[in-house]
Amino acid sequence: NARIPYLEIARNCNVSGAAIHQRIQRLTNMGVIQGTECLINPAALGYHTCAFISLYLKDPNNYQKAIDGLKQIPEVVECHCTTGPYDLFIKLYAHNNDHLLEIIQNKLQPLGMARTETFISLTNSFTRSAHIDEQ
Repeated sequence: NARIPYLEIARNCNVSGAAIHQRIQRLTNMGVIQGTECLINPAALGYHTCAFISLYLKDPNNYQKAIDGLKQIPEVVECHCTTGPYDLFIKLYAHNNDHLLEIIQNKLQPLGMARTETFISLTNSFTRSAHIDEQ
């Protein structure tokens, strides 16, 4: 929780606030901590549909062009290059299923998709950061 003051973390760890500050700075410099962010509730903004979509490109040579196009679609929040039969895998938020269909037809298909496969998330059971082993 990035909002916890260093002194509170220090008390919980039985070390000084300066030690926590130094450790956080070192983890940041090492690239372990890449920043902090506010978590937004998409439903509170009217985005009630979360979907994962596998994308199959007509021409795999247009991979970077497709990624550049996906970056311009604000509803797309993640884009992954994966192993498997498809070229890209994205996560997006839409207002509803009609909006999702509009995004697929009017924003994704023009980027050179041969086809897409869509998975709608019914609920997010949990989200967490990568596990950190104690050393």
